Amino acid sequence: MSTLTIVLLVILVVLIIALAVMYFLGKRMQQKQEANQAQLEAAAQQVSMLIIDKKRMKLKEAGLPQIIIDNTPKYLRRSKVPVVKAKIGPKIMTLMCDAAIFDQIPLKKEVKATVSGIYITAVKGIRGPLETPQKKKGFFARLRKK
Repeated sequence: MSTLTIVLLVILVVLIIALAVMYFLGKRMQQKQEANQAQLEAAAQQVSMLIIDKKRMKLKEAGLPQIIIDNTPKYLRRSKVPVVKAKIGPKIMTLMCDAAIFDQIPLKKEVKATVSGIYITAVKGIRGPLETPQKKKGFFARLRKK
């Protein structure tokens, strides 16, 4: 056998091993995510709140309790998370939000939200449907329209 075929076979074996490892790790991570999702749904409550402010900010700057920062993995502490400041009853609280619904949350309006701990998972309008803002079109999209 030539050295080229031996090298190609070794690379093929390494790729197959890497794909198998990634498959099993992905399966395990998916099971953990499903378990976490079930816990979030079990602790979910419907709460009416007045949204004061919403931003994407670093975890340390968000004003969340220290225990949450300590429980977050070190590689995620510098990443920006969607944070919502809301008035729930007489208290003003800082809550984290699901990234998928962050754009749907209106400012300075009252909403009914599904909250699990300090995590907002769903939002509905109290007085009618939520108005989602139109996304700005990019430069090239505007040029194509002309």
